[in-house]
Amino acid sequence: MKKLLSIMTMILFITSIVLVGCGKQSETSSGSNPKEETKTEETTAISGPITINQEIPDQEILSKGPGGEAAVSAKTLQLTEEEVQKIKEGNYKAAIVMHYAGNDWATAQIDGLKATFAKMGIQVVAVTDAQFKAEKQVSDIETVLAKKPDIIVGIPVDPVSTASAFKKAADAGVKVVFMDNKPNGLEAGKDYVSVVSADNYGNGVQAAEIMAKKLGGKGKIGVIYHDADYFVTKQRTEAFEKTIKEKYPKIKIVERGGIIGPNDGEKVASGMLTKNRDLDGMFVVWDVPAEGALAAARTAGKKDFVITTIDLGTNVALDIASNGLIKGLGAQLPYDQGISEAVLAGYSLLSKEAPAYVAVPALNVTKENVLDAWKLVYHQEAPKSIQGAAK
Repeated sequence: MKKLLSIMTMILFITSIVLVGCGKQSETSSGSNPKEETKTEETTAISGPITINQEIPDQEILSKGPGGEAAVSAKTLQLTEEEVQKIKEGNYKAAIVMHYAGNDWATAQIDGLKATFAKMGIQVVAVTDAQFKAEKQVSDIETVLAKKPDIIVGIPVDPVSTASAFKKAADAGVKVVFMDNKPNGLEAGKDYVSVVSADNYGNGVQAAEIMAKKLGGKGKIGVIYHDADYFVTKQRTEAFEKTIKEKYPKIKIVERGGIIGPNDGEKVASGMLTKNRDLDGMFVVWDVPAEGALAAARTAGKKDFVITTIDLGTNVALDIASNGLIKGLGAQLPYDQGISEAVLAGYSLLSKEAPAYVAVPALNVTKENVLDAWKLVYHQEAPKSIQGAAK
C-alpha cells in the first residue's frame, strides 16, 4: 500500500512539473518575448545627438544654391539628444525618391538616410528609382503619396517636368528635402525645407587641378558634359572649364561632347577620340560615363592619357588605385549628404529653422589618398580589390 502511495505521489509530482513547464511555454508563446521587450526598450531609449562627420575637410564651399543662395556647411547641422527623442515620439514615416539608384553615389546616399532615420525612429516606407525618366518619377511620387509619408527626400530628374508632382506632395503637408537640385517654382521654407548638395563647383575645380598637374600644364583635352537642364552637373562642367581657361592657358579644350544618360560615355568619347587623335586628356562629368570614356581610350590605344571626373565609384577608384588612365577626381560625400538631408527633415518636424541651401565640401582624390578618401566618403574600408591595387 505504501509502495502504491509512493508511486502515485511521484506521478503527481512529475505531472505538476510538466504542467508548470507548459504554462511557462504558453506564456512565452502567447505573450511578449523577453528579448523582444529588451529590444523595444533599446530602440525607444534616448539616443545621442546626431551630427555630421567632423573629419570632413574644412575648406571654402564654392557652389551656390539653385537660386543663387550662399551655401551653409553641412558640418554646422545637428540634432540634440532631446530633439532626437522628441522626433522619435512622433512615429513618423519617410520616403526616398531617387532620380537614379544604380550607382555607388546613390547607394551611399540612401544608406546615410536610412541609418539616420533609424536613429530618429523614422520608418522608411519606400525607396524609388526613376531611372532618369521624369514620367516615371512623377508616377513614383503618386505611388509614394498613397503611403502617407510625413517626409519625402528626393532628387528631381527634371526641374520642370516633376515640379507639379513635388508641389502636390508639399501641398499635402509632406516635408520635402531635396538632393542637389529643386523643381522650378518651388520656394524654400514654403514648398520645401532645404536643398542639400556636394560642393559640385568645388569638385569641378578639383578635377581641373588634377588634370593640369598630370598634363604638366599643357596639352589638348576634350570635355564630356551632361546635355540636360541639370543644375549640379552644369556647375561641375562650368567650374572645370573656367579653371582650365583662366589658370592654364596652355591647356586647350578642343572638343566638347554631350551625354544624355550614364551609358553614353563610351560612344561620345569614342567619337571624340576618332576626330581628335592627338588628345592628351578628357574630363567626364561623373564616374559612370567616365568608365565608358576609359573603355574608349583603351580601345583607341591611348596609354599616356589623363581622365578626370567626379564621384568616387568602385570602378573609377580601382583604376585610380591601379595607376590607370583615370588619374583623379573630385569626390562628393554622399553618405554624409544623406545624414544631412535626414537631419534637415528632423528640423522641419521640430519647426526648427533650416538654411535654404546646404553643401558638403569637395574632396580631391588621387592614387596617393584613394584609400583614405574611400573611408571618408563611404564610412567603411575600401573593397579588397582597391586596397590591393593601391599597394
